[in-house]
Order: sequence, then structure tokens, then C-alpha cells
Amino acid sequence: MELYELTIHELSDRLRAGEITSAEIVSSVFGRIDAVEKDVRAYITLMRETALAEAAEAGEKIRKGEGGPLAGIPVALKDIFCTKGVRTTCGSRILENFIPPYDATVVEKLRSAGAVFTGKTNMDEFAMGSSTENSFFGATRNPWDIERIPGGSSGGSAAAVTAGECIAAFGSDTGGSIRQPASLCGVVGMKPTYGRVSRYGLIAFASSLDQIGPFTKDVEDCAIVMNVIAGYDPRESTSVPQEVPDYRSFLGRDIKGWRVGIPKEYFIDGIDPEVEAAIRKAIRVVEGAGAKSVEISLPHTDYCVAVYYIVAPAEASSNLARYDGVKYGFRAGEARDLLEMYKKTRSAGFGAEVKRRIMIGTYALSSGYYDAYYRKASQVRGLIKRDFDEAFKNCDVILTPTSPTPAFRLGERTDDPLQMYLSDIFTISANLAGIPGISVPCGYTTGGLPIGVQFLAGHFQEGRLLQAASAYEKHARIDKRRPSL
Repeated sequence: MELYELTIHELSDRLRAGEITSAEIVSSVFGRIDAVEKDVRAYITLMRETALAEAAEAGEKIRKGEGGPLAGIPVALKDIFCTKGVRTTCGSRILENFIPPYDATVVEKLRSAGAVFTGKTNMDEFAMGSSTENSFFGATRNPWDIERIPGGSSGGSAAAVTAGECIAAFGSDTGGSIRQPASLCGVVGMKPTYGRVSRYGLIAFASSLDQIGPFTKDVEDCAIVMNVIAGYDPRESTSVPQEVPDYRSFLGRDIKGWRVGIPKEYFIDGIDPEVEAAIRKAIRVVEGAGAKSVEISLPHTDYCVAVYYIVAPAEASSNLARYDGVKYGFRAGEARDLLEMYKKTRSAGFGAEVKRRIMIGTYALSSGYYDAYYRKASQVRGLIKRDFDEAFKNCDVILTPTSPTPAFRLGERTDDPLQMYLSDIFTISANLAGIPGISVPCGYTTGGLPIGVQFLAGHFQEGRLLQAASAYEKHARIDKRRPSL
């Protein structure tokens, strides 16, 4: 087995035993990138030279018996995290050449833990999309079938982990942008509780929904990186000063006697039959692990997509107003005055989906419509959160599909925004309620495409999620096949 195929915990054990070096891991990963990146297109920017230097530094620390929990491990970053001295584009022309003067908090934490950065991964522009087809830099492809999408908006990160182009990766999740691509690419993806991981240095899409999380090859790796990135940050106003447990301590515990909620509203017309069959099998697996499945109701589920597509565009309209060509980023030339420069810059700098959402959001916030749209959506959002609060009185975790379908073909939904938006129908609710969720591989279609199962838990119950996911992973014994790129 090649080094790029191994997990964080397998590589860390071998590094500490002196069997391999970080330089060898990095060389293996970049060799894989050289072999498959032309087909997958997971990256916007590669950081080969700095990665080799970081690997050498990590190797020195490991030899001295030092180094953090990710010492020498190659990881990738969604191109939405500010990285000092390395361009950060958000998949957009308007930030095509933007080089931040500072690192995001998550980047600082990963660097302190000894991680080696392989590069910045592709994404839907400003995280607006479910397929990674909206990037100014072109579409990323699913390693299981390069004619299909990897999910979005963090599709580059998910595809990079799946293809062996890094050992773990990081993304942002505003309405399912970690969990949905994790499901479609066959890896583990977690969205922590809103406020659990600092968003300082994350370029904002929708500030009340965005959250940072990892993509990993298994649940144990997810726990390892969550130990690194979780925690309070005084620089970030929504960061919560709550104690962070050792997430690895939840691994391997059984779930006997647990009540696993199955929301009846999540088994809907239009769900792919193979996806539903895989989820029904996943329910039997957790029952076989000693848990009891109980039907629950989340009665406001039908409103989630509508609420999301008012709240998120409204916040995006506000956040993206700063991209006007004045202080940084792309600026259109040959403008007669300031107003014309604004118009030309934003018209040429933003893609079609970003423009669509800015216009929807601006309309929802406009005079005379704010109460009818944004305020009403915020009120219904409160009802959605209350649904989950009530549900968790009767169950320990909730189990649902992650995505209603497996990966669809490139271009299949680009002309139908509504169908594209419905790709996140099972993931949006967790962002609206601020609760954590995780997607874990649970099988494959007859055509060999991955399917994911989603677990949800109450606020700041990531440990409980990891316990459930670990127990499921152990009892399901999902085939560890790899894509044949």
C-alpha cells in the first residue's frame, strides 16, 4: 500500500516509530497529485516548495521526540481560508490574485500541530453551490467517475482526500458543503456546532451559517483533527468559550441502549432508491450495535430550503458588498467614474450563481420586503431549531440520508438551480439550527458510486456524534475500496 493511501493515525504511528519520514509521505502525496490531478482538478494552488520545507521541519521535531498531533501529515485547505503569503481566491475571479497578510485561526492551529500544507483546493465560487462547477477555475471531478460532480461547495477538498492527493482536508459548511461532498466522494466529513471552531480568517458567505470542519478517511482521523481545530478564539465574535473534550476518547465506545431518531420527513418522494436502501441498511446496523431506532418528527423540514435561500443570500449580499475593486482584488478598467467602476468590477468579477444570490439577498433585505422575507425566514428558522430541541429529548442522535442521490453528471443541473439547491435538502437544517453533523460512508450504488449516512446531535455534542459514527463504522464494515483513477 502506498503512503498516500494511509490514514493520519497509521502514518503518525509509523512516523513516531521511525519507519518512515514526513518527506517520504509528502513525496508520495505529490507523486499522486502528479499522476491524477489532471483528471480530478482538486486544487487551485499547489504549495509544493513550502510543503517540502515543512516536512523537513516536522522530521526534525519528530526525531527529537517533539511535534504536534499532525506532525508531518500532508493536509489540504479549501481556498476560502486566509493563508499568509499564499493566494486565496474563493474560486472567484474577483479574488484571483488576492494574497492575505495573515493566517486564519484554523490554519494557525494546524500549523502549530505540525501539519504540512499541500495546497488550496477548488470550490464553488464564494462557497455558493453543490457541485464545484461554479468555480472560476473550472469544475472539479469525482474520483469515482470523472464525468460526475464531487459535490460542493467543498468538492475540491473531498475529491483530494478520496483521490489520495492529501491525507486529510478542510472545508466550510454553510448548508451541507462538507457533508454532501463527503457523501458523494465516500469519505468522512463533519460540520461542528456553530461556534465550536473559529471562523476568524474564513472568507464569509453567510455568517450565521458558516462553519469549518474536516474531511478524513475514517472516523478516528476526524477525531484527531477535531482535537486540533476546536476551541475558543477571542478574535472571533461567535466563537463559544466552552471546554473541548478529547474527541478520541469517544471512539470505540458502544451505543447499546441509545435511541436513534429516524425523522419521517427525511424519507421523501424523489430520494434515489439505492440511497434509501443503503440508509435502511444503516438503521439495521445501528440496531445490531445495540441501539433502538425510534421514529421522530421534524415538522418544519419542508420549510428548510426556502428559509435557507432567503437567509443565506441575504447575508451574502451584505458580506460580498466589500468586493468592489477599491481596496483589493480584481478591478475593471476604463471606467468613467466610481459608480461605473463598481458596476464593471462586480459584473465581470462575480460568476452567474453569485450574482443570482446577491440579487435575491438584496431584494429580501430591501425596504418594504425585509419583514416579509428575511424577518419571516428568521422566525421560521427558530421553529426549525425548536424541532431539533424537542427531538433530542427523545433520542441521543438522529440518523438521516446525507444526500438524496449519488453523484450526478457534470452539467446535469447547471441550468436548473432549483434541482441543484435540492441537493442539500437533508443537510441545510443542521446549519439553520446550528447543530453538528457528520457524514460517514455507508455503501455503494450498483454502479460503484459512494453513499453516505448522516448523524446529527445536539449543540456541542461532537463527541456523541463521533461515538455513534465510530460504532457504525465498526459494525457496518463498509468495503474500503478505492477509486481506480
